[in-house]
Amino acid sequence: MTERLLIMRHGQAGPGTPDASRALTAQGQEEAACMAAWLAGRDDLDHSRLRLLASPYRRAQQTAEVVAKALHCELETLSIITPDDSPLAVVDWLLELDGGALLLLVSHMPLVGALTGLLVEGRLVGGPGFPTAAIAELEADVLAAGCARMTRLTSPADLA
Repeated sequence: MTERLLIMRHGQAGPGTPDASRALTAQGQEEAACMAAWLAGRDDLDHSRLRLLASPYRRAQQTAEVVAKALHCELETLSIITPDDSPLAVVDWLLELDGGALLLLVSHMPLVGALTGLLVEGRLVGGPGFPTAAIAELEADVLAAGCARMTRLTSPADLA
């Protein structure tokens, strides 16, 4: 069975310290709302199977809350998807899952780019650049390094 994984970068955030407390800007809120509406309007995604997980950082939580509201789903926090976490640890976590759910991870650069690169290219270098609130869509028989195919990378600018 083909697994689908959506990897989303949080919306635009303002400056501040500590990094974990940085909040979305007004533009970041708009970006999150744009992408949430786009996801909600897609009939090719089985929203009933969606599992939404976000980094514990404020800007990722705020982005995911907008998505959760639009998709009528629960939001879970996943501690291993902060900006400094290892994409290898995330792949190990993905491999431990039973499958069956449509996963949407809301995280940060550089993790979202590195994780996408690892899943698609099988190596820790490279990966796509992610505009704020962009979503990469991956498909794979198994969500392991080098086993996925990126089918789409969509940003709010693509929907304007």
